[in-house]
Amino acid sequence: MTIAAWPASEKAWERTKASLGGGVSTGLRASMKPHPLFFTGGSGPRLTDLDGHTYLDYVLGWGPVILGHGHPGLTAAVSRQLPLGATYGAGHLLEAEIAEKVLARIPGTERVLWSNTGSEATQAALRLARGTTGRRRFIKFRGHYHGWTDPMLVGYRPDAQGRLGLGSQGQNPTALDDVTLVDWGDLDTVTELLKSPGADFAAVFCEPVLCNSGVIEPPPGFLAGLREVCTATGTVLVFDEVITGFRIASGGAVTRYGVTPDLITLAKAIAGGFPLAAVAGRADIIDRTTSGIVHAGTYNGNPVVLAAAGATLDALGEPGVYDDFERRGKALADGMRAALARHGVPATVSQVGPVVQLLAGVPEGRDFADFIAADQEFYDRLTVAMLRRGLFTLPGGRWYLSTAHTDADIARTVEIIDDSLAATLAEGPGPVARRA
Repeated sequence: MTIAAWPASEKAWERTKASLGGGVSTGLRASMKPHPLFFTGGSGPRLTDLDGHTYLDYVLGWGPVILGHGHPGLTAAVSRQLPLGATYGAGHLLEAEIAEKVLARIPGTERVLWSNTGSEATQAALRLARGTTGRRRFIKFRGHYHGWTDPMLVGYRPDAQGRLGLGSQGQNPTALDDVTLVDWGDLDTVTELLKSPGADFAAVFCEPVLCNSGVIEPPPGFLAGLREVCTATGTVLVFDEVITGFRIASGGAVTRYGVTPDLITLAKAIAGGFPLAAVAGRADIIDRTTSGIVHAGTYNGNPVVLAAAGATLDALGEPGVYDDFERRGKALADGMRAALARHGVPATVSQVGPVVQLLAGVPEGRDFADFIAADQEFYDRLTVAMLRRGLFTLPGGRWYLSTAHTDADIARTVEIIDDSLAATLAEGPGPVARRA
Protein backbone atom coordinates (compact mmCIF):
# COMPACT_ATOMS: atom_id res chain seq x y z
CA MET A 1 0.00 0.00 0.00
CA THR A 2 1.24 3.47 -0.90
CA ILE A 3 0.37 6.47 1.27
CA ALA A 4 -1.05 9.33 -0.78
CA ALA A 5 -1.31 12.04 1.88
CA TRP A 6 -1.11 12.74 5.59
CA PRO A 7 -4.18 14.91 6.36
CA ALA A 8 -4.00 14.51 10.14
CA SER A 9 -0.31 15.49 10.22
CA GLU A 10 -0.95 18.44 7.92
CA LYS A 11 -3.77 19.61 10.20
CA ALA A 12 -1.56 19.16 13.27
CA TRP A 13 1.21 21.23 11.66
CA GLU A 14 -1.20 24.05 10.93
CA ARG A 15 -2.20 23.98 14.59
CA THR A 16 1.36 23.91 15.96
CA LYS A 17 2.48 26.80 13.74
CA ALA A 18 0.10 29.01 15.72
CA SER A 19 1.93 28.31 18.99
CA LEU A 20 5.42 26.93 18.21
CA GLY A 21 8.15 28.68 16.25
CA GLY A 22 7.83 27.22 12.75
CA GLY A 23 5.44 24.64 14.15
CA VAL A 24 8.27 22.47 15.46
CA SER A 25 10.30 22.11 18.67
CA THR A 26 13.64 22.09 16.86
CA GLY A 27 14.23 23.73 13.51
CA LEU A 28 15.63 20.67 11.77
CA ARG A 29 12.25 18.95 11.94
CA ALA A 30 10.83 21.55 9.58
CA SER A 31 13.15 20.19 6.88
CA MET A 32 11.45 16.79 6.85
CA LYS A 33 9.84 16.02 3.48
CA PRO A 34 7.12 16.50 2.33
CA HIS A 35 6.30 18.20 5.66
CA PRO A 36 6.74 17.34 9.36
CA LEU A 37 4.83 14.25 10.46
CA PHE A 38 3.19 13.85 13.85
CA PHE A 39 3.16 10.55 15.71
CA THR A 40 1.04 8.87 18.35
CA GLY A 41 3.64 6.37 19.52
CA GLY A 42 6.06 3.62 18.67
CA SER A 43 7.05 0.07 19.49
CA GLY A 44 10.43 -1.49 18.78
CA PRO A 45 11.64 -0.29 15.36
CA ARG A 46 8.23 1.09 14.32
CA LEU A 47 6.35 4.37 14.66
CA THR A 48 2.66 5.13 14.05
CA ASP A 49 1.50 8.55 12.85
CA LEU A 50 -1.70 10.50 13.48
CA ASP A 51 -3.23 9.08 10.29
CA GLY A 52 -2.68 5.52 11.53
CA HIS A 53 0.19 4.69 9.18
CA THR A 54 3.03 2.58 10.61
CA TYR A 55 6.65 2.95 9.51
CA LEU A 56 9.95 1.20 9.99
CA ASP A 57 11.88 3.93 11.79
CA TYR A 58 15.45 4.78 10.79
CA VAL A 59 15.32 8.28 12.30
CA LEU A 60 15.20 6.98 15.89
CA GLY A 61 14.65 10.44 17.32
CA TRP A 62 17.65 11.65 15.24
CA GLY A 63 19.77 8.97 16.88
CA PRO A 64 18.99 8.55 20.58
CA VAL A 65 16.47 5.69 20.43
CA ILE A 66 19.16 3.03 20.11
CA LEU A 67 17.06 0.31 21.83
CA GLY A 68 13.95 1.03 19.79
CA HIS A 69 10.71 2.52 21.09
CA GLY A 70 9.24 1.39 24.41
CA HIS A 71 12.10 -0.91 25.35
CA PRO A 72 10.79 -2.89 28.35
CA GLY A 73 13.98 -2.69 30.44
CA LEU A 74 14.31 1.05 29.96
CA THR A 75 10.60 1.60 30.62
CA ALA A 76 10.77 -0.41 33.83
CA ALA A 77 13.83 1.46 35.11
CA VAL A 78 12.23 4.85 34.54
CA SER A 79 8.93 3.66 36.04
CA ARG A 80 10.73 2.58 39.22
CA GLN A 81 12.41 5.98 39.56
CA LEU A 82 9.47 8.28 38.82
CA PRO A 83 7.59 7.72 42.11
CA LEU A 84 10.79 8.56 43.97
CA GLY A 85 10.96 12.06 42.55
CA ALA A 86 11.99 13.79 39.34
CA THR A 87 15.00 15.70 40.64
CA TYR A 88 16.56 16.54 44.00
CA GLY A 89 19.00 19.41 43.56
CA ALA A 90 21.41 17.27 45.53
CA GLY A 91 23.55 14.19 45.17
CA HIS A 92 22.21 10.66 44.74
CA LEU A 93 23.94 7.36 44.09
CA LEU A 94 22.71 6.96 40.50
CA GLU A 95 25.10 9.79 39.55
CA ALA A 96 28.07 7.67 40.51
CA GLU A 97 26.63 4.28 39.52
CA ILE A 98 26.01 5.33 35.93
CA ALA A 99 29.30 7.27 35.75
CA GLU A 100 31.06 4.07 36.78
CA LYS A 101 29.35 2.21 33.92
CA VAL A 102 30.56 4.87 31.47
CA LEU A 103 34.13 4.77 32.75
CA ALA A 104 34.17 0.97 32.63
CA ARG A 105 33.16 1.04 28.94
CA ILE A 106 35.59 3.68 27.66
CA PRO A 107 39.31 2.95 28.19
CA GLY A 108 41.40 5.74 29.65
CA THR A 109 38.53 7.79 31.09
CA GLU A 110 38.70 8.77 34.76
CA ARG A 111 35.84 11.18 35.44
CA VAL A 112 32.37 12.02 34.10
CA LEU A 113 30.65 15.40 34.03
CA TRP A 114 26.87 15.12 33.59
CA SER A 115 25.00 17.48 31.30
CA ASN A 116 21.75 17.47 29.30
CA THR A 117 22.46 17.93 25.59
CA GLY A 118 25.35 17.42 23.20
CA SER A 119 25.60 21.16 22.59
CA GLU A 120 26.00 21.77 26.33
CA ALA A 121 28.62 19.03 26.62
CA THR A 122 30.81 20.40 23.82
CA GLN A 123 30.55 23.91 25.28
CA ALA A 124 31.67 22.50 28.63
CA ALA A 125 34.56 20.66 26.97
CA LEU A 126 35.73 23.88 25.32
CA ARG A 127 35.64 25.74 28.62
CA LEU A 128 37.53 22.93 30.34
CA ALA A 129 40.19 22.98 27.63
CA ARG A 130 40.59 26.74 27.87
CA GLY A 131 40.68 26.73 31.65
CA THR A 132 43.25 23.94 31.71
CA THR A 133 45.63 25.34 29.10
CA GLY A 134 45.14 29.09 29.57
CA ARG A 135 44.73 29.35 25.80
CA ARG A 136 41.76 30.67 23.81
CA ARG A 137 41.51 29.29 20.28
CA PHE A 138 40.68 25.82 18.96
CA ILE A 139 40.88 23.79 15.76
CA LYS A 140 37.90 22.06 14.22
CA PHE A 141 37.36 20.30 10.92
CA ARG A 142 35.19 21.38 8.01
CA GLY A 143 31.79 19.72 8.09
CA HIS A 144 32.08 18.50 11.69
CA TYR A 145 29.18 19.39 13.97
CA HIS A 146 29.65 20.14 17.66
CA GLY A 147 26.30 21.67 18.52
CA TRP A 148 24.56 24.93 17.83
CA THR A 149 26.30 27.27 20.30
CA ASP A 150 28.00 30.39 18.95
CA PRO A 151 31.60 29.15 19.33
CA MET A 152 30.92 25.76 17.76
CA LEU A 153 28.55 26.43 14.87
CA VAL A 154 31.35 27.45 12.53
CA GLY A 155 32.43 25.71 9.33
CA TYR A 156 29.59 23.21 9.33
CA ARG A 157 27.75 24.00 6.08
CA PRO A 158 28.55 26.42 3.23
CA ASP A 159 26.40 29.51 2.75
CA ALA A 160 24.68 30.48 -0.50
CA GLN A 161 28.02 31.65 -1.90
CA GLY A 162 29.73 28.39 -0.98
CA ARG A 163 31.70 29.90 1.90
CA LEU A 164 32.25 28.12 5.20
CA GLY A 165 31.95 30.38 8.20
CA LEU A 166 29.16 31.31 10.60
CA GLY A 167 26.24 28.90 10.68
CA SER A 168 23.31 31.06 11.76
CA GLN A 169 21.86 34.53 11.65
CA GLY A 170 22.29 36.14 15.03
CA GLN A 171 25.51 34.27 15.75
CA ASN A 172 28.25 36.38 17.27
CA PRO A 173 30.70 37.10 14.42
CA THR A 174 33.62 37.05 16.84
CA ALA A 175 33.18 33.25 16.92
CA LEU A 176 35.25 33.24 13.74
CA ASP A 177 38.19 34.68 15.68
CA ASP A 178 38.38 31.67 17.99
CA VAL A 179 38.46 28.80 15.52
CA THR A 180 40.71 27.62 12.71
CA LEU A 181 39.11 25.27 10.17
CA VAL A 182 41.09 22.38 8.71
CA ASP A 183 40.17 19.63 6.25
CA TRP A 184 39.37 16.27 7.83
CA GLY A 185 42.43 14.05 7.56
CA ASP A 186 44.96 16.85 7.06
CA LEU A 187 47.38 16.01 9.86
CA ASP A 188 50.20 18.08 8.38
CA THR A 189 48.22 21.31 8.70
CA VAL A 190 47.12 20.51 12.25
CA THR A 191 50.72 19.79 13.21
CA GLU A 192 51.97 22.99 11.61
CA LEU A 193 49.31 25.06 13.40
CA LEU A 194 49.89 23.53 16.83
CA LYS A 195 53.67 23.78 16.60
CA SER A 196 53.81 27.30 15.17
CA PRO A 197 55.50 29.92 17.38
CA GLY A 198 53.03 31.60 19.73
CA ALA A 199 50.24 29.12 18.96
CA ASP A 200 47.24 29.79 21.20
CA PHE A 201 45.22 26.61 20.64
CA ALA A 202 43.51 25.15 23.69
CA ALA A 203 41.92 22.20 21.90
CA VAL A 204 41.36 20.18 18.78
CA PHE A 205 37.76 19.06 18.35
CA CYS A 206 36.62 16.33 15.96
CA GLU A 207 34.00 13.73 15.32
CA PRO A 208 36.20 10.61 15.25
CA VAL A 209 33.92 9.38 12.47
CA LEU A 210 32.52 12.23 10.38
CA CYS A 211 28.93 11.13 10.97
CA ASN A 212 27.18 14.46 10.45
CA SER A 213 28.63 14.88 6.95
CA GLY A 214 28.85 11.54 5.21
CA VAL A 215 29.69 8.81 7.79
CA ILE A 216 33.35 9.02 6.76
CA GLU A 217 35.91 7.08 8.76
CA PRO A 218 39.23 8.70 9.73
CA PRO A 219 42.17 8.05 7.38
CA PRO A 220 44.54 5.36 8.71
CA GLY A 221 46.76 6.76 11.44
CA PHE A 222 44.99 10.13 11.55
CA LEU A 223 43.48 9.87 15.04
CA ALA A 224 46.77 8.51 16.40
CA GLY A 225 48.54 11.42 14.74
CA LEU A 226 46.20 13.91 16.40
CA ARG A 227 46.86 12.25 19.74
CA GLU A 228 50.63 12.49 19.26
CA VAL A 229 50.74 16.15 18.25
CA CYS A 230 48.24 17.22 20.93
CA THR A 231 50.32 15.48 23.59
CA ALA A 232 53.49 17.10 22.30
CA THR A 233 51.99 20.60 22.37
CA GLY A 234 49.87 20.35 25.53
CA THR A 235 46.67 20.73 23.49
CA VAL A 236 43.45 19.11 24.70
CA LEU A 237 42.15 16.53 22.20
CA VAL A 238 38.36 16.24 22.25
CA PHE A 239 36.38 13.50 20.52
CA ASP A 240 32.79 14.50 19.88
CA GLU A 241 31.11 11.11 20.31
CA VAL A 242 27.58 12.44 20.57
CA ILE A 243 26.72 10.09 17.68
CA THR A 244 29.41 7.42 17.87
CA GLY A 245 29.49 6.92 21.64
CA PHE A 246 28.15 3.48 22.67
CA ARG A 247 26.93 3.06 19.08
CA ILE A 248 29.83 1.99 16.87
CA ALA A 249 31.41 -0.11 19.62
CA SER A 250 30.93 -0.75 23.32
CA GLY A 251 33.42 2.02 24.11
CA GLY A 252 32.65 4.07 21.01
CA ALA A 253 35.46 5.30 18.80
CA VAL A 254 38.03 4.81 21.56
CA THR A 255 37.66 1.04 21.46
CA ARG A 256 37.00 0.87 17.71
CA TYR A 257 40.15 2.83 16.74
CA GLY A 258 42.34 2.41 19.80
CA VAL A 259 43.02 6.10 20.40
CA THR A 260 42.17 7.83 23.69
CA PRO A 261 41.52 11.59 23.66
CA ASP A 262 41.68 13.86 26.70
CA LEU A 263 37.92 14.53 26.70
CA ILE A 264 34.93 12.84 25.07
CA THR A 265 31.47 14.34 24.68
CA LEU A 266 28.57 11.89 24.83
CA ALA A 267 24.81 12.15 24.28
CA LYS A 268 22.14 10.54 22.04
CA ALA A 269 22.59 6.77 22.61
CA ILE A 270 23.67 7.10 26.24
CA ALA A 271 20.11 7.19 27.65
CA GLY A 272 17.97 5.55 24.96
CA GLY A 273 15.99 8.69 24.11
CA PHE A 274 16.07 10.59 27.40
CA PRO A 275 17.87 13.97 27.55
CA LEU A 276 21.31 13.15 28.92
CA ALA A 277 24.82 14.15 27.89
CA ALA A 278 28.24 13.90 29.44
CA VAL A 279 31.89 14.85 29.22
CA ALA A 280 34.18 11.96 30.08
CA GLY A 281 37.95 12.01 30.31
CA ARG A 282 40.96 13.00 32.37
CA ALA A 283 40.49 13.59 36.07
CA ASP A 284 42.96 16.49 36.22
CA ILE A 285 40.86 18.38 33.65
CA ILE A 286 37.32 17.55 34.78
CA ASP A 287 38.05 18.00 38.50
CA ARG A 288 38.75 21.68 37.77
CA THR A 289 34.97 22.24 37.87
CA THR A 290 35.33 22.47 41.65
CA SER A 291 38.32 24.81 41.57
CA GLY A 292 37.58 27.68 39.25
CA ILE A 293 35.95 26.39 36.04
CA VAL A 294 32.20 26.91 36.24
CA HIS A 295 29.91 24.12 35.08
CA ALA A 296 26.28 24.34 36.16
CA GLY A 297 22.81 23.09 35.30
CA THR A 298 19.67 22.51 37.35
CA TYR A 299 18.96 19.21 35.60
CA ASN A 300 22.51 17.83 35.56
CA GLY A 301 22.53 14.31 36.99
CA ASN A 302 18.75 14.02 36.87
CA PRO A 303 17.79 10.68 38.49
CA VAL A 304 15.09 9.82 35.94
CA VAL A 305 17.36 10.16 32.92
CA LEU A 306 20.20 8.41 34.74
CA ALA A 307 17.88 5.49 35.43
CA ALA A 308 17.21 5.40 31.68
CA ALA A 309 20.96 5.53 31.01
CA GLY A 310 21.63 2.62 33.33
CA ALA A 311 19.04 0.47 31.55
CA THR A 312 20.35 1.53 28.13
CA LEU A 313 23.98 0.72 28.94
CA ASP A 314 22.95 -2.62 30.46
CA ALA A 315 21.01 -3.54 27.32
CA LEU A 316 23.90 -2.50 25.07
CA GLY A 317 26.22 -4.64 27.18
CA GLU A 318 24.38 -7.85 26.37
CA PRO A 319 26.38 -10.41 24.33
CA GLY A 320 26.29 -10.01 20.57
CA VAL A 321 24.78 -6.51 20.42
CA TYR A 322 27.63 -4.91 18.50
CA ASP A 323 28.14 -7.94 16.27
CA ASP A 324 24.47 -7.66 15.31
CA PHE A 325 24.83 -3.92 14.72
CA GLU A 326 27.74 -4.53 12.37
CA ARG A 327 26.04 -7.40 10.54
CA ARG A 328 22.69 -5.66 10.08
CA GLY A 329 24.31 -2.34 9.19
CA LYS A 330 26.31 -4.13 6.51
CA ALA A 331 23.20 -5.93 5.23
CA LEU A 332 21.37 -2.61 4.88
CA ALA A 333 24.33 -0.94 3.17
CA ASP A 334 24.86 -3.88 0.79
CA GLY A 335 21.16 -3.94 -0.03
CA MET A 336 21.19 -0.24 -0.80
CA ARG A 337 24.21 -0.64 -3.08
CA ALA A 338 22.60 -3.50 -4.97
CA ALA A 339 19.32 -1.59 -5.44
CA LEU A 340 21.13 1.55 -6.62
CA ALA A 341 23.19 -0.50 -9.09
CA ARG A 342 20.08 -2.22 -10.47
CA HIS A 343 18.55 1.15 -11.24
CA GLY A 344 21.75 2.67 -12.61
CA VAL A 345 21.96 5.35 -9.92
CA PRO A 346 25.55 6.39 -9.14
CA ALA A 347 26.00 6.67 -5.39
CA THR A 348 28.22 5.94 -2.43
CA VAL A 349 26.93 4.00 0.57
CA SER A 350 29.07 4.16 3.71
CA GLN A 351 28.56 2.16 6.90
CA VAL A 352 30.13 2.16 10.35
CA GLY A 353 28.35 -0.21 12.70
CA PRO A 354 24.64 0.69 12.83
CA VAL A 355 25.10 4.02 11.01
CA VAL A 356 24.63 4.05 7.23
CA GLN A 357 24.97 6.92 4.74
CA LEU A 358 23.67 7.16 1.18
CA LEU A 359 25.22 9.85 -1.03
CA ALA A 360 23.34 10.01 -4.32
CA GLY A 361 25.28 11.01 -7.41
CA VAL A 362 28.68 10.67 -5.75
CA PRO A 363 30.96 7.85 -6.98
CA GLU A 364 33.16 8.03 -3.85
CA GLY A 365 32.41 9.48 -0.42
CA ARG A 366 35.89 10.27 0.83
CA ASP A 367 35.59 13.74 2.32
CA PHE A 368 33.34 16.69 3.14
CA ALA A 369 33.48 17.97 -0.44
CA ASP A 370 32.01 14.69 -1.66
CA PHE A 371 29.21 15.00 0.89
CA ILE A 372 28.39 18.53 -0.27
CA ALA A 373 28.42 17.37 -3.90
CA ALA A 374 25.70 14.75 -3.30
CA ASP A 375 22.41 15.17 -5.15
CA GLN A 376 20.16 16.25 -2.30
CA GLU A 377 17.23 17.06 -4.59
CA PHE A 378 17.11 13.46 -5.78
CA TYR A 379 17.47 12.11 -2.26
CA ASP A 380 14.67 14.36 -0.98
CA ARG A 381 12.35 12.87 -3.59
CA LEU A 382 13.52 9.39 -2.68
CA THR A 383 12.76 9.98 1.02
CA VAL A 384 9.17 10.90 0.15
CA ALA A 385 8.81 7.79 -2.01
CA MET A 386 10.13 5.66 0.86
CA LEU A 387 7.86 7.41 3.35
CA ARG A 388 4.85 6.61 1.17
CA ARG A 389 5.89 2.94 1.33
CA GLY A 390 6.49 2.79 5.07
CA LEU A 391 10.08 3.92 5.76
CA PHE A 392 10.72 6.91 8.01
CA THR A 393 14.19 8.29 7.23
CA LEU A 394 16.28 11.38 7.83
CA PRO A 395 17.00 14.08 5.27
CA GLY A 396 20.62 14.15 4.14
CA GLY A 397 21.03 10.38 3.73
CA ARG A 398 22.01 9.13 7.22
CA TRP A 399 20.25 6.04 8.63
CA TYR A 400 20.30 4.74 12.22
CA LEU A 401 19.61 1.15 13.28
CA SER A 402 18.43 0.11 16.72
CA THR A 403 18.77 -3.15 18.61
CA ALA A 404 15.08 -3.70 17.80
CA HIS A 405 15.58 -3.91 14.01
CA THR A 406 15.55 -7.53 12.85
CA ASP A 407 16.96 -9.31 9.82
CA ALA A 408 13.43 -9.44 8.41
CA ASP A 409 13.10 -5.66 8.90
CA ILE A 410 16.30 -5.08 6.95
CA ALA A 411 15.18 -7.38 4.13
CA ARG A 412 11.83 -5.59 3.89
CA THR A 413 13.60 -2.22 3.96
CA VAL A 414 15.78 -3.17 1.00
CA GLU A 415 12.66 -4.19 -0.97
CA ILE A 416 11.08 -0.81 -0.22
CA ILE A 417 14.25 1.04 -1.24
CA ASP A 418 14.18 -0.81 -4.58
CA ASP A 419 10.51 0.06 -5.19
CA SER A 420 11.09 3.66 -4.12
CA LEU A 421 14.04 4.10 -6.47
CA ALA A 422 11.89 2.91 -9.36
CA ALA A 423 9.12 5.32 -8.42
CA THR A 424 11.51 8.26 -7.97
CA LEU A 425 13.21 7.69 -11.32
CA ALA A 426 9.82 7.36 -13.00
CA GLU A 427 8.93 10.86 -11.78
CA GLY A 428 11.97 12.22 -13.63
CA PRO A 429 15.64 11.37 -13.35
CA GLY A 430 16.85 14.70 -12.03
CA PRO A 431 20.54 15.62 -11.85
CA VAL A 432 21.63 12.25 -10.47
CA ALA A 433 20.92 10.40 -13.73
CA ARG A 434 23.02 12.85 -15.71
CA ARG A 435 26.04 11.90 -13.61
CA ALA A 436 25.79 8.23 -14.57
